[in-house]
Amino acid sequence: MLATLIPLFDDQMTVIAYSVFAQRENLLLKPSFAGGARFDGAANVTGLEIVNSMGLESLAGADKEVFIELNNISVFADIESQCNAPHSKLILLMDSSIKPEENYVNRIKELKSQGYKLAIHKLPIEKFQEYAPILNMTDYILLDHHKIKIENAKIYFGKVYPNIKLCAVNVDSQEEYEKLRDGGGYYLYEGEFFRMPVKENELEVAPLKVNYIELLNIVNDPDFDLAKAADIIGRDTALVISLLKMVNRMTVNSGINSVRHAAAMLGQKELKRWINTAVTKELCADRPSEITRMSLLRAKFAEELAPIFQLSSLSSELFLMGLFSVLDIMLDKPMAEALEMVKVSKQISDALLSDKGELAPVKDFICEYENASWQEVSRLMVLQSIDMDQVYKAYLSALSWYRDLFTE
Repeated sequence: MLATLIPLFDDQMTVIAYSVFAQRENLLLKPSFAGGARFDGAANVTGLEIVNSMGLESLAGADKEVFIELNNISVFADIESQCNAPHSKLILLMDSSIKPEENYVNRIKELKSQGYKLAIHKLPIEKFQEYAPILNMTDYILLDHHKIKIENAKIYFGKVYPNIKLCAVNVDSQEEYEKLRDGGGYYLYEGEFFRMPVKENELEVAPLKVNYIELLNIVNDPDFDLAKAADIIGRDTALVISLLKMVNRMTVNSGINSVRHAAAMLGQKELKRWINTAVTKELCADRPSEITRMSLLRAKFAEELAPIFQLSSLSSELFLMGLFSVLDIMLDKPMAEALEMVKVSKQISDALLSDKGELAPVKDFICEYENASWQEVSRLMVLQSIDMDQVYKAYLSALSWYRDLFTE
């Protein structure tokens, strides 16, 4: 199984929904799966496992929704028993394998009555009229903007299906997005160019961020001064609160009397791990939440992939590599400048700046995985003799860890 989250965004480049992109087999090893075999076991809705692992609270937030793909078999699955998320937050994404026939139409009516939202994609233009019984119940339609003119789509859907929201997919560049946005008509957009919704600029690092960078520099020294780290933590209320919560979860009747006391109770190893994670969350605080999600998920996913890539001894370095892979965005600096401000090993620096060294293959694999580039991911797994199920378990583990960070 392979699955990842793809953000969908609005005309302000704000992420307001996610789509779960999934593939159940390595097509390079099982080419027959591209045919009818892809429906074997399809009654288990893949995307729901992702939602369960991450939790809607951390995955999307109160105002976001998640698109989950269905086909002509999984549409009849007991969706409610597979996922206890609120029905109104799940958008069931159908394709043209679900025909406008009585058994499918009745099932879709049933799902609609249960409070699920509905979407459809990969529907050829010439099938629009034929699919009227389904489109009349549909909330979203995903359109390949290369194959349909938005001017025509606005007129057609405005007259025939005024309640359907149009979503543009396969948006290849910022320029394409801006042209589509300025033309109006689309409610959501999806495109490979958009995975990090911010641009670099030349702003100076804010005063509070200087404290965070100093803290990162201290704890990433081989033998750091725990008391000095505690003193810097004490300068920031959010970090102090987070630290105390962390310690109180680990101990009973701890009687903590100072920040230094709390830091000492954690010890160097746990304090370093907590600081790298907590400080990253704070560095991302003035950025879109997508940056926080990407940074933390990359970190944990990279760590989980360490034994799979035969790099167990470098799991800590892989965690930091993933964490700092968007450091340029956190600090509004080019990556070379950003890494000069934070003490990281040469291995991490080589991977992030030059795509070289032992860590680089893991970074490249994660980037392909994020983009749901399943053919390339499959190729890399074959070359590295990597088991697909191990990768999927590593990703689910990263999602669960991320969920727990925000449900403390």
